[in-house]
Parts: sequence; structure tokens; C-alpha cells
Amino acid sequence: MPNSQFPIPNSQQTWHGSLNLRYADRQGSTQLIRDRSVAPLRVQRPFYPEGREVCHSVVLHTAGGMVGGDRLCQEICLEPNARALITTAAAAKIYRSNGLLARQTIRIAVDSGACLEWFPQETILFDGAQYQQDLRVELAPGALWLGWEILRFGRSARGERFLGGTWRSNAEIWQNGRPLWIDRQQLAGGPEAIDSAYSLAGAPVVASLAWVGQPVSAELVRQVRELWSRQENIAESDSIGATRLMSGLLCRYRGYSSTAARRWFMDIWQLLRLSFLGRPSCPPRVWPL
Repeated sequence: MPNSQFPIPNSQQTWHGSLNLRYADRQGSTQLIRDRSVAPLRVQRPFYPEGREVCHSVVLHTAGGMVGGDRLCQEICLEPNARALITTAAAAKIYRSNGLLARQTIRIAVDSGACLEWFPQETILFDGAQYQQDLRVELAPGALWLGWEILRFGRSARGERFLGGTWRSNAEIWQNGRPLWIDRQQLAGGPEAIDSAYSLAGAPVVASLAWVGQPVSAELVRQVRELWSRQENIAESDSIGATRLMSGLLCRYRGYSSTAARRWFMDIWQLLRLSFLGRPSCPPRVWPL
């Protein structure tokens, strides 16, 4: 039966939104020099909570969530030596589909000496959602990218499980025509996928963090794993992994708490910042405590 709280939209209610951002270094200050948007996407004015070198931006989705047929496109470019941190104002919601696919395409270019920290808040896939996200990052030599994705399958706080629908994620990071990391994932809703030990094992939350552009040592990977063991109030059923990429680091979480995933990722972020960028992490003000 249709959910009266979230009615199935007709085709006239879908959104085709876009966002085009460009950052440039101006004498040691990163500035947002291009901001073009089409509803429902927009970006708040730039923030500088840690000085002018790093520009913090918050992306807003004014429609409140995505439905079947929605198409969102983001294009982001960092010019040489620019440094930006981009997050979202709230968790993203992907509502039950009307039979159409909701799709988001993200294209990012990071030039030499630039660094982008890409930290969207949690994405919640309602039961019956059909969603695909395609992310492609082009790194110039000497560029750095750190990003994460935290997903919740079903509104588990209400007892909802992801028993129908589909999720697809295609992430690619390239440098000079060479792939540094390609990650393709897909999940079809249903007990077989949700409960399988080789899939979610009953856990509603999965998350990935990737640092790409500079190699990491085996010692740093050991420290990342140790950071998890120091977390408080973690469930025995939660599982994590950390491994070196060709030019970076990949961390995974599977469990029951998006908060646990985010806290671990924030500790990793602090470690990477101090190790490679020489500055402590600075959480955006819109993040929950």
C-alpha cells in the first residue's frame, strides 16, 4: 500500500537539478569563484573556520530528498593549490520509488597542489528506493582527495528494512589516464541480500572512506585499525577493514550505527590531516555532535 506520509510522486514532481562550483587559490586564500546552481541544489556562502587557506562549503538540497525520476548533477573544480571542504546540510533521503530511478552524477577535477575533502552526511535509502550514484574524480599530479560515503538501508530506527528496491554506486578516481581506484557496488533489496553473511549480514549501515593521491605506510594502516579499537560503545557485530590502495587508503565499515562509522572516519581524518597536510581536522558546524 502507498505510504501516506511520503506519497508516490507523478512525473511532473521530479527534479533535474545541478550545481557547478569552482575554487581558486588567491594569494593563499581559497575562494569560490563560480557558483551556478539549478534547484533543488544550492550552496551556502563560504565559511573559513580554520583560516582563509581552506574554504568550507555546505550543499543544500531544498526539496528534502530524492524520488524516482530525479536527476542531480554536480561539477566541482579546484584550481592549482586550492583547498576546499564540501559537506551537506543534512542527511540525504532517497524515497520509495514510483518505478523510476533516482540518479546523482558527480564530476570532480582537482588540479596540482590542490586538496578536496568530500564529506557528505549520511544517505538514507527508504525501503523500495531505486538509486544510482556515479562519482568520477580526476586528480592532477600532486593533487589530493579524501572522501567518504555513509549509507543506511531502510529507516532502521522505525524497524524498516530494505526489502525492495536497488542501490548502485560507481566511484572512479583517475590520474593522467590511469585509474587509482575504481569501486562498483550494487545491492538489490530483499532478505537474501540483507541477511547474507557475504553482504550486509543483517546490518543496515555500510560506509567507505578513501584517501587518494599519496601513498600511505603499513604503520599508518595499523594506526587506523587501532583507532577503531579505541572507539566507545561499539557493537561486537560491527566490522571494519582498512587497506592500502595503489596511492592511498581505503576504509570500510559495516554495522548498526552511522554515528560509529562517522566517529571512526573523523578520527582517521584527523590522523591523515596531521600526517599529510600538517593541520588538525576542523569539523563543519552543521555536523551533529
